[in-house]
Amino acid sequence: MRHGGKILSDQLQKLGVRRVFSVPGESFLAALDGLHDSGIANVVCRHEGGAAMMAEAHGKMTGQPGVCFVTRGPGACNASAGIHVAMQDSTPMVLFVGQIDNRQTDRETFQEVDYRAMFGGLAKWVAQVDQTERLPEYIARAWRVATSGRPGPVVLALPENMLSAQSDVPDYQGEVTAVVQADDLALSEVLKRFGEAERPMVVVGGSCWSARAKDALERFAARTGAPVVAGFRRQDYMDNRHPNYCGDLNVGINPRLAMRMRDADCLLLLGTRLGDIETQGYTMIDPGEPGKTILHIHPDADEIGRVYGAAASAVGRADLAIAVLEALAEAQQFTCKWGDWRNAARADYEAWITPQESPGAVKQEQVIAWLSGNLPEEAILASGAGNYAAWLHRYFVHKQYGTQLAPTSGSMGYGFPAAVSASLEHPDRDVVCLAGDGCFQMTINEMSTAVQHGAKPIVIVMNNGRYGTIRMHQEKTYPGRVSGTDCASPDYAALARAYGGHGETVTEGAQFAEAFARARASGTVAVIECVLDADVLSTGQSLSDLKN
Repeated sequence: MRHGGKILSDQLQKLGVRRVFSVPGESFLAALDGLHDSGIANVVCRHEGGAAMMAEAHGKMTGQPGVCFVTRGPGACNASAGIHVAMQDSTPMVLFVGQIDNRQTDRETFQEVDYRAMFGGLAKWVAQVDQTERLPEYIARAWRVATSGRPGPVVLALPENMLSAQSDVPDYQGEVTAVVQADDLALSEVLKRFGEAERPMVVVGGSCWSARAKDALERFAARTGAPVVAGFRRQDYMDNRHPNYCGDLNVGINPRLAMRMRDADCLLLLGTRLGDIETQGYTMIDPGEPGKTILHIHPDADEIGRVYGAAASAVGRADLAIAVLEALAEAQQFTCKWGDWRNAARADYEAWITPQESPGAVKQEQVIAWLSGNLPEEAILASGAGNYAAWLHRYFVHKQYGTQLAPTSGSMGYGFPAAVSASLEHPDRDVVCLAGDGCFQMTINEMSTAVQHGAKPIVIVMNNGRYGTIRMHQEKTYPGRVSGTDCASPDYAALARAYGGHGETVTEGAQFAEAFARARASGTVAVIECVLDADVLSTGQSLSDLKN
């Protein structure tokens, strides 16, 4: 006989879970007891939003569901931000929520919430486990749903009386994951239609990718000569130094790349949904009349044709499909006929990443260029949301897969928890979090988590004293009427030291390299505050430029 918490932890152990993230609550004490001697590390966080984002980042890095435990009511509400990230980013994740005693349902019991209603539009699947003996069944299904098709988050509510009850149920037997492999005939048709194009582009994105797929993509690009662009915040899916890499489809897209996307007569979509950000609000490519051949490979059949009709398609994981496409192209002796088109697109990219000077003594383009040129190739870069990230997207050259952690959902506060998670998963690699002052302050309390558990990311805070993205839109829409976008900051270096970490303040660009060296040598979590000029706004425009 085992209590529900022990059944749960044994099932997680069997599934290969090594680390979970949590904020404790009395609603799941039995689960905490089950974790006690399970061998599974429990990273205790300071806020459920940070815990959920750490779990989501773990899912991004490993391809296996990130696991988070939170308590009922307020705890689940706080964690919902991480669920939203996981859903929009197609990341496998399982959130366990402690729940009230299920014998007291519908009495508005203390912190009672109907999680099916609350998370119904945010997660792939939401359920409540009401019988202890069914825990293995529900957990196995949660893993299957989280990892199948288009990956995403699952929420399981765990009533406290169910968790503390005893049962002699065995662990779940059998496989819990199923890999979808695209049909070779379908891929052959996709390659055939691709070869008929005059101005093709390969767009790679989604969450199912790997270092092996990156290598296959690079060989496919070299064999066919086709230009490749990355979806929003998927820039590490291909070595950016490769002659066929031509940029990324982010918020501040290279205008010349946007023009080429419009002019292309064929788009091969590998894993990406080609959504709102990649298409500039669906204006760059009209869903009703795209004016080009769409070829789509995606692990979820429901995503193919959801927005853009596909002339040919294949249902399957893009990381597996690209290996087959590369082999087919080699077997067919596919020859490059798009050299001029590709070379022009590459030249546009190289011109775009040539730094454009911004105002002030600390220039973000110089900081990012230094990081790009001096960090080890396997260093991990984490970021949240804000105008500061545009410098990272534009000027950092990713060399290896698994070096970018960023929310395609555009969630502020994500970068630091993600960096903590990355440092725990890869303690031997440099992990750098780039954050704005507004972004960092949303999850800065996880400094305590980093110190407690030995994570040592280096946080670079770009401080311009405002919510920069919103100020930019405000100046465009309501010029001269500043309202609600200024942001006060603490002394970040002193705050880092107060938490037990290392702190630096940079007021001149020449100070940055030595400050970074000291931060790295500190062997603990470190914060480098870069004090920016108040005129800094975006990579191509200052605040005074916009006002004028």
